[in-house]
Amino acid sequence: MSHIHLYMNNPTADAVDGTEISGGDETLPLSFTLDTSKSETGIAKCAVRCDSGYLIDGGARIYFDGSDTSNWQAANDENFTDSDTALIMANWQSEITVSEVAATNKVFWVKVLTGSAESPQNDRSVDLKAEGLVVAAEG
Repeated sequence: MSHIHLYMNNPTADAVDGTEISGGDETLPLSFTLDTSKSETGIAKCAVRCDSGYLIDGGARIYFDGSDTSNWQAANDENFTDSDTALIMANWQSEITVSEVAATNKVFWVKVLTGSAESPQNDRSVDLKAEGLVVAAEG
C-alpha cells in the first residue's frame, strides 16, 4: 500500500481537496482532450500528499513513465494564479522534486504537448508517478 497520493481537479495548496488519480485502476486518470491538428498544449494543476501521519523525507520525485514521455513535463508551483500564468512562468522539466510533502496538498503543474504529425488517439502509454522515502511524521 502506497502512502503517497496524486490529485487533480484544481487542488488547493495546503488543503486536502482534489480528485485522486493514483488509485491504480486508471478509472480516474489525468487526461487531456487536445486537437492534434492545432498542436495544442494541455495543462493541469495537480497535487501530491501523504496519508495522515506520514511525510516524504527529502521530497517527492514527480516524473513520467511510459513508451514516449517526450511531450510531458512538470513544474513546481510558485503560487501561480492560473494555468495561463503557470504555462508562461513555470520552469518546465521532465521530472521535478516537490519539497515538504506531508498530509496536505503540495501543488505542482503538468503539461502535455501535441504535434500536428500525431494521429487522433486515446493514448494511455504514459503514467504520472510520484516516489519518495515515506516516514512517520513526528508529533
